[in-house]
Amino acid sequence: MTKGILLVSHTTEIPEGLKRLISEVAKGVSITTAGGLEDGSTGTSMEKILQAIEENESNELFAFYDLGSAKMNLEMAIEMTEKKVELFDTAFVEGAYTASALLAAEADEEEIKAQLQKLIIK
Repeated sequence: MTKGILLVSHTTEIPEGLKRLISEVAKGVSITTAGGLEDGSTGTSMEKILQAIEENESNELFAFYDLGSAKMNLEMAIEMTEKKVELFDTAFVEGAYTASALLAAEADEEEIKAQLQKLIIK
């Protein structure tokens, strides 16, 4: 199976909206989201992120996040899963969109990473 996409944000709406946008160009790419806290408030939850990793149909994921504390929780969740999850420090929308479109076009991993390098924000 091809790689999947994981979107992590501080709200539920941001990654769901991005998933909807990406789904227009990346049909067939498994995309899961983790946004907000369990009570619906703003923040990130390592448990929700881990659940989104496990629910993704792919065993290898490209992960994208919105802000710094999301990265911290994402890194903790990655340590707790058997799946291969690669985290990218790219612009959230542009990075996830680019990776998804290239996965859908069956680009090889090196090409995808080369394109993502151009979008790194750190």
